[in-house]
Amino acid sequence: MNSKEFMKALDNIVNEKGIDKDYVLDAMKAALQTAYKKNFNSKTNVKVDINPDTGDIKVFTYYVVVDEIDYGKDTEDEEGNIKHIDPEINIDAQMLLEDAKKIDPKIKVGETIQEEVTPADFGRVAASTAKQVVMQKIREAEKNSIIEEFADKQDEMIIGNLGMEDARNYYVDLGRTRGILPKSEMIPGEKVVMGTSIKAYVTKVESTTKGPLILLSRKHYGFIKRLFEAEIPEINDGTIIIYSVAREAGVRSKVAIYSTKSQVDAVGSCIGAKGIRIANILKELNGEKIDLILYNDDPVEFIKNAMSPAKDVIVSIKDEMKKEALVVVNDDNLALAIGKKGTNIKLASRLTKYKLDVKTMQQIQEEGNK
Repeated sequence: MNSKEFMKALDNIVNEKGIDKDYVLDAMKAALQTAYKKNFNSKTNVKVDINPDTGDIKVFTYYVVVDEIDYGKDTEDEEGNIKHIDPEINIDAQMLLEDAKKIDPKIKVGETIQEEVTPADFGRVAASTAKQVVMQKIREAEKNSIIEEFADKQDEMIIGNLGMEDARNYYVDLGRTRGILPKSEMIPGEKVVMGTSIKAYVTKVESTTKGPLILLSRKHYGFIKRLFEAEIPEINDGTIIIYSVAREAGVRSKVAIYSTKSQVDAVGSCIGAKGIRIANILKELNGEKIDLILYNDDPVEFIKNAMSPAKDVIVSIKDEMKKEALVVVNDDNLALAIGKKGTNIKLASRLTKYKLDVKTMQQIQEEGNK
């Protein structure tokens, strides 16, 4: 491949991949400079130029004209020999003014003299190096581009297609990359079919040595919040606010909501006409139940609401600082208040951020008689 063919191919690649051409050319210059030093000359005062139109490559050695060679932080032994040279100082790139004037009588201190030293067979080295650099930069640019594309997707809901699976994960096609949906982050008991679309919550977007890492979940409580936002217009426009969400994936979720407008019923809006809105959300949840809880800035009222489906609840705040409360229910409501395997009381506690102690009036009386 000659220079023009290479540049044409490079143009096609950068256009197709959306990569900055100058970014690739700069990387090629640096790589070719290293290749030249390795294969043709050990000196450090060389630079490579690439014509961005023709692809012609030229190597130059250069010198900065000085009135005295700068060795940096050097010391001399008793015989005047240099024992140390500052590694940051490029001695090879310096030329004394008196020597420079032999080449160019008009040269001045601080100006640069350069000479082309392109080897006759440098094209072979250039072709091999260029191919490696271009492929590396394509991978890097694609990785960076994908990270930029998905950076603002963290903590959001995303839709993709189930592409493949292994023993531990599902891999979701998201266009230019794949997200990892661990099977442990699926809603318990749900079944999926390869090739079908799936909604998931993005828990992490991270750049790794192997490429972009996009972790997904359908088990995260944030997934419930995003489903509500997608289905309820009043949440998106700020009329209804989601105060908090507590979730036991596959079993039950409690969503605390309130309306910023007195004429709008927060719970009714989320349920929708004939229950259509909440039904659309429930379709995604494999039988998981949802309790819509009306938030109240009075913790007593909020805890009462959060204890649903238990009724006739009496709440007493034991310690406001430690956020501890006593919840008293009658015998008929005790099972509902606690819930199967303690789910209801656990979710109510998470939702309200209070440590809740559930007792019946009889238990309280028995404790008082001891």
